[in-house]
Amino acid sequence: MTSTATIADLSTAREVARQLRVDSVRSSTSAGSGHPTSSMSAADLLAVLVTRHLRYDWDNPGNDANDHLIFSKGHASPLLYAVYKAVGVISDEELMTGYRRFGQRLQGHPTPVLPWVDVATGSLGQGLPDGVGVALAGRYLDEVPYRVWVLCGDSEMAEGSMWEALDKAAYYRLSNLVAIVDVNRLGQSGPTELQWDLDAYARRAESFGARVLIVDGHDVDAIDEAYTSATNRTDDRPTVILARTLKGRGFSEVENLEGWHGKPLPAEMAQRAIRELGGESDLVVRGPQPPDEQPATRPAPREMPDLPRWEVGEKVATRRAYGDALTALGGGHPRIVALDGEVGNSTYSEEFAKAFGDRFFEMYIAEQQMIAAAVGLSVRHYVPFASTFAAFLSRAYDFIRMASISRANIRLVGSHAGVEIGADGPSQMALEDLAMLRAVQGSTVLYPSDAVSTAALVRAMVGLDGVSYLRTTRGAYPVLYDQGEDFPIGGSKVLRSSPDDAVTLVGAGVTLHQCLAAADQLAADGIRARVIDLYSVKPIDTATLRDAVAATDGRIVVVEDHHPEGGLGSAVADALLAAGAPTLRFTHLAVRELPGSGSTAEQLGAEGIDADTIAGAARALTS
Repeated sequence: MTSTATIADLSTAREVARQLRVDSVRSSTSAGSGHPTSSMSAADLLAVLVTRHLRYDWDNPGNDANDHLIFSKGHASPLLYAVYKAVGVISDEELMTGYRRFGQRLQGHPTPVLPWVDVATGSLGQGLPDGVGVALAGRYLDEVPYRVWVLCGDSEMAEGSMWEALDKAAYYRLSNLVAIVDVNRLGQSGPTELQWDLDAYARRAESFGARVLIVDGHDVDAIDEAYTSATNRTDDRPTVILARTLKGRGFSEVENLEGWHGKPLPAEMAQRAIRELGGESDLVVRGPQPPDEQPATRPAPREMPDLPRWEVGEKVATRRAYGDALTALGGGHPRIVALDGEVGNSTYSEEFAKAFGDRFFEMYIAEQQMIAAAVGLSVRHYVPFASTFAAFLSRAYDFIRMASISRANIRLVGSHAGVEIGADGPSQMALEDLAMLRAVQGSTVLYPSDAVSTAALVRAMVGLDGVSYLRTTRGAYPVLYDQGEDFPIGGSKVLRSSPDDAVTLVGAGVTLHQCLAAADQLAADGIRARVIDLYSVKPIDTATLRDAVAATDGRIVVVEDHHPEGGLGSAVADALLAAGAPTLRFTHLAVRELPGSGSTAEQLGAEGIDADTIAGAARALTS
């Protein structure tokens, strides 16, 4: 049967739910993989939502007034793609021949290669945190009454990130956020932790400040009432709808049985399921359109304002330069927003917060939620900068990885990196961050050594696509560059050079200053050293590195305040090997021992990344 409607009645919603189940079975069986039973449990929830409550212009997914639909349980992609067929934006042919096939857009888990998908999901525990960011934009920045609907699985409610999300949703009074939890009792390898104890889920959600509604997830009338209640609000709390469902609902051979997670039905079994569910159909039903309201008009970015000024030789911490530069840029670019993990007085994001409090979001000690909120804000076309101690970004690494898959444009800033921080000890010393961020698909990794380069790179980050990362240093070090110096992404700076250079020294951040001091020591011995500021770690300036090693007969010392794996040394070696450097005598100085507490000088010396050790390594290469 084929029909079209605007806002469907409940009987039509039931027919849509039946079709969604059938198409979830058909598509996964055709692909030979997928999660049909996880899709079947939530079919009624989605049918009611898309036919009666989701305000969405399906022909214009870029409409800023559209509601947002996020599948936090991204493995239920057969259901999502069946929804897209039911609203008429993909064909039955694409559903049956494009799902989970190489080169096709209906991937195993949703990604924004589809214009109706905001964020990539499938790594559980991330869709709801992302939704918080989208909802923040709606309430505080766009000022448009769109709603953010997030379908969650009960298994992922064991993830702490889900509770971080509810906590921040309540703190920021996100009444425009509705979490729909499909409580189907069965996880991948057996029953979930709480199974059908909806009262336990409710107590937890309420304790985080959410309003909770409990429904039979297969009672269309009850679902409709719950959605109506969630949207007709007078208070400022997010809503959590706990829906008791059956995994594999509608097919008696798998319904509520263990052992069917992530398994398509064999062809003959799928045919029995389709018959039991009532057969194939091609119903096309679209729900309500979004309201006519558009986002509050924010001024277009003006010409970038002047950056803060510093004099050569003035001692300034790059973390301080970040805060000052972001604040200056925020005055000319109204879509810049900032987030922090309760260390704003150390990252200096507090300077932005003081100047533009309506565009600053404190995420407290919830780094996963901070990254997710940045992703959600980027969905709404904002320019988010998220900062914390660099070491703590490791806690949120999966969110950073998924941000890349989401094609999000987010800017991360990690301060207090390396043993340079001194007495705080190893728990606070980011020694893995460059490796982590270099490994992210399409990332940009920047590591400035002074205030002028920091400010210039912050300005460059505003226009960057993808995930970008700026590593800043705790201590104050001399300004090396004149105001207005250009720092292109992918470039480097040669600070010392001569026709008689015998060795190349490469550093960034604190180690660049140590390289300069080592060059002075070497010069006193009659050894000329070329010194390179590798401020752009990814992309890297291969041409300058290749020219340097050619000029110094392959002798190069790379020094970094980072573990030897994956940082500056790896980046330089990869670049030179790929460029086919004919002769390479390579010394790599890095943090190889477990550090403790001590002064900066003691730490650098103990790890062999200070000026004396650098000079000694250079002498060894030139002897």
